[in-house]
Amino acid sequence: MHETLQRGYVLPEGALEQIPVGASQEQVLIVLGTPSTVATVNGEAFYYISQRAQREAAFMPHEITDQRVVAVYFDKDRRVERLANYGMKDGKVFDFLTDTTTTGGKDLSYLRNMLKSFGVGFHPGQ
Repeated sequence: MHETLQRGYVLPEGALEQIPVGASQEQVLIVLGTPSTVATVNGEAFYYISQRAQREAAFMPHEITDQRVVAVYFDKDRRVERLANYGMKDGKVFDFLTDTTTTGGKDLSYLRNMLKSFGVGFHPGQ
């Protein structure tokens, strides 16, 4: 038996391509839905958090195999400034959308904490 669980936000296929730079917050909400969390660290940002875990057998604990934070950053006019699809790679916050390691920015520690804390204690049905 091999069981995979998805918790949190499920990114629809091709959804990010439907959100161009300059899109309104309303367009983002229509395409992506309600964010998991909203932050105003450096301008407004929507974060959509997801986690995938799997286990080999019913009596085994679930192991987290992937965590992602899709971030949508807005400018002062509430238009999309940029998108990111963050996860952890080699112990660093990595943007899978641009294939770059995130090394700076005011929300780096926020993202690191989000990815770390979301991984604590995976229990199905939460």
